[in-house]
Amino acid sequence: MATPAEQATMQIPQGNMMLRQLGVMVALAISVALGVAVVLWSQSPNYSMLYSNLGDRELSAVVSGLQQSGVDYKLEAGSGAVLVPSSKVDELRLKLAGLGLPRGGGQGFELLEKETGFGGSQAIEKARIQRALEGEIARSITTIQSVRSARVLLAIPKQSVFLRHRKKPSASVVVDMYQGRELKKPEVDAILHLVSSAVPQLDATQVTIVDQKGALLSSKSSNDTMSMTSNQFEFKQGVEEHLIGRVESILLPIVGSGAIRASVSADVDFTVTEQTQEQYNPDLPALRSEQITEEQNSLAGAGGVPGALSNQPPAQGVAPEVAAEGAENGALGSAMNVNRKAIKNYELDKKISHTKLSTGRLKRITVAVVIDNKQALVTADEAAAASEPYTIEELAKFTSIVKEAVGFNELRGDRVTVTNLAFKQPEALGALPEIPLLEQAWVLDVAKQAVGAIFVLILVFVVLKPTIQKLLEKPTVTGLPDGSQVAVMTPGGGMVSQGGVAQSGAETALGLESDEELMLLEAPKSYEQRLEMAQKIAGEDPKRVAQVMKTWIH
Repeated sequence: MATPAEQATMQIPQGNMMLRQLGVMVALAISVALGVAVVLWSQSPNYSMLYSNLGDRELSAVVSGLQQSGVDYKLEAGSGAVLVPSSKVDELRLKLAGLGLPRGGGQGFELLEKETGFGGSQAIEKARIQRALEGEIARSITTIQSVRSARVLLAIPKQSVFLRHRKKPSASVVVDMYQGRELKKPEVDAILHLVSSAVPQLDATQVTIVDQKGALLSSKSSNDTMSMTSNQFEFKQGVEEHLIGRVESILLPIVGSGAIRASVSADVDFTVTEQTQEQYNPDLPALRSEQITEEQNSLAGAGGVPGALSNQPPAQGVAPEVAAEGAENGALGSAMNVNRKAIKNYELDKKISHTKLSTGRLKRITVAVVIDNKQALVTADEAAAASEPYTIEELAKFTSIVKEAVGFNELRGDRVTVTNLAFKQPEALGALPEIPLLEQAWVLDVAKQAVGAIFVLILVFVVLKPTIQKLLEKPTVTGLPDGSQVAVMTPGGGMVSQGGVAQSGAETALGLESDEELMLLEAPKSYEQRLEMAQKIAGEDPKRVAQVMKTWIH
């Protein structure tokens, strides 16, 4: 039969205890998982956009390049953008650019490699060829550094042999520029000639170029005169730069680097003159041909009495007739008619000259040169530089050198001026402005790691540690013999009363309720006195002492 002390012993229901422990363990697992997730989040890098709006072919090539480089990346499902760690964006762009990526989204002659099938018509084949040509021209335009992408549309009319006046083809080009870039006039002209040369019978004036903002870059109103004016300006500018280079190259070794500034103004004559001249030299005649004509007529004289008989023809002669002396010379009185004509053709010395004066003839040049003061050392020990102007003789030598360098011609009206002035020393450039701390890429990574560390510390010391301490506690319910109180003994030695105020284990178990007994027990005594008092208490109430010992053993 159980003793009253054993009957008074009570324990907390095991079901409630198991539920409590299970809830604590679930909360502990969730806390650990949350802590691991926060740590992984803090260690993950920040991602920034590398490329966007890429076609399938270009996206595949870029992803393949990133995989070969061993770089982590992400793909946005909606926009198709490629995201990479923020600290590697610039490096990866340079590396992919070296590989020629991205190449552009246009398709060229590879369209012709696809099979069209059995039912393809001639119109579809022509459209494919035109589309391939447009793609190749667009690829050629995107090779320009300022152009991000290009789109080319060709309007090629159908030609007919029955039409006298055929319509010429035309082209439209839309270019997408990089941020902060723009096409200059030489680049626009290059695109015009590139497109016109790629399409047969396409004139450069029939090509229209528009940028992504809708601005017209090429104008059809440009004619040969404006083009010639632009070329003349470029020629004049080239002549001036050439002369400046000659002046600087000959003076820099003398005055030092950065101590000279030269400017040249060239007056160039672009007048086109053509002259045709024909000259004859009368002193050098040459007989080319001569024609002489001579006619002689002899007439018989009239004789007898004038009348009908005298006008009769002479009688028939009888051969042989012998001419009388002097008949050859007309001594017989017959008349002689002599006609002489001479035609002479002479070849004169003739000179025909056709002269066309060349354009770009220098009419006059004006040269202005400014030289800084020469730098001299004040003392060798201090090595301090001082400014010293050039003398008049030195400036005269410089002037003669410049005249010889530019081909000075006094008859042409050229002018050369060399001046010595002290240059203003440039102020020392300060350090480049640093990127603000909050805008640097590593700041966000460090902030994420710091937040993760703080969260883990809070999770350990605020959640995990108290939870583990509660799990390690093993409470025991003890009933007192008199049934007045039911107390729970904790491992720390304390006993909590379920019916009243918490008391210490020794005090409640031994029943030392009076202040006098408590003071006697707590008063400083020797070992023998404490042992005697314990024996006395055990003798007076052995059951309570046994219960206390059982509680300690448990």
